Amino acid sequence: MRLRLLAEARRLTITEGSVPSLNALAAAAGVSKGGLVHHFPTRAVLVDGLARAAIAEVDQMMLAAAAAGTASVTWLQLASPEPAEADLFRALAAAYQSIEDDCTGTLTAAAEAAGRWEALIADEVGDALTARVIRLLGDGITFNTLVGVPVPVDDAADLVRRVTHLAQPTD
Repeated sequence: MRLRLLAEARRLTITEGSVPSLNALAAAAGVSKGGLVHHFPTRAVLVDGLARAAIAEVDQMMLAAAAAGTASVTWLQLASPEPAEADLFRALAAAYQSIEDDCTGTLTAAAEAAGRWEALIADEVGDALTARVIRLLGDGITFNTLVGVPVPVDDAADLVRRVTHLAQPTD
């Protein structure tokens, strides 16, 4: 039930441009308010659930990419989200501004996830500083996309090659 509610909340957030109220989510999901609040007692808990689901999704993609030896390229590709995903991220950011609950748990989870993803990139490229540059490049791509200046990453592999080439020591 929780996963179904999160999926419906995600759909509503993307289509409406904001995280739904608990009443709107209960109505759209066809559940009682009591059934909803069992899983999400407040809108802040719902926002946290949406954010953590997004983190878990990226975790899965990055682990699969690391196993395939493509963590760096995958990170840059994920950094340029499809319009619906960008809408979701903007709505979550706005929701964090409007809720009064303490969001440090979610922000800590996001920071820990970024550390995991950077470590996967470092394992691939063999250098922690180069991995940080690649992660920050992805962060910049995401920021640009979220503010309406999408950065195509069809050349993600070329970007990774360029960054790793620049990081090589010269004799």
